[in-house]
Amino acid sequence: MPQRDPSNCDADALIDAVIDREGRYVNHPADRGGPTCWGITEAVARSQGYEGPMRDLPRAEATSIYRRIYWLRPGFDRIALRASKIAAELFDTGVNMGTGTAAAFLQRALNALNRAARDYPDISVDREIGPRTLSALDGFLTARGKSGETVLLRAMEALQGERYIALAERRPSQEAFLYGWLANRVGLDAP
Repeated sequence: MPQRDPSNCDADALIDAVIDREGRYVNHPADRGGPTCWGITEAVARSQGYEGPMRDLPRAEATSIYRRIYWLRPGFDRIALRASKIAAELFDTGVNMGTGTAAAFLQRALNALNRAARDYPDISVDREIGPRTLSALDGFLTARGKSGETVLLRAMEALQGERYIALAERRPSQEAFLYGWLANRVGLDAP
């Protein structure tokens, strides 16, 4: 059995959890993402080179896509080095709402929690995890300590929950998913 790289253990657990939660092939008529397998949409699978039928997408391929597109590319691995709960939330939100939206939730929460820029400067809500976002997170954790991570997490979850409700209000067809989103996406504990 291949050994896991210790730096990837958290990512492995997060990816396994989301795959288990998403399940196999689904093609719900109200899901604007269309056919999915293991939670990977057909559009994402095709953009990553998968050409076969969606119902046959191998779990290993889904795992690889999650790691590349939803963990490494947006820089959530760099967040994990500082705050594992925040990285887990970014990953899960990124899978469901897009990684840019997840990053924006973090940036908005950091700006709102910096005590009028006394703890660290405001940052652009540019939906990217870059040096300024990492510096702001470092400043927040220095100012608030490890317990601050829980408060930051709750702020991000509040933004996520509000977005789900707003989506269901704008598009009633999405009400079919609202209960599950709130039950299974908001307030999850990291593995």
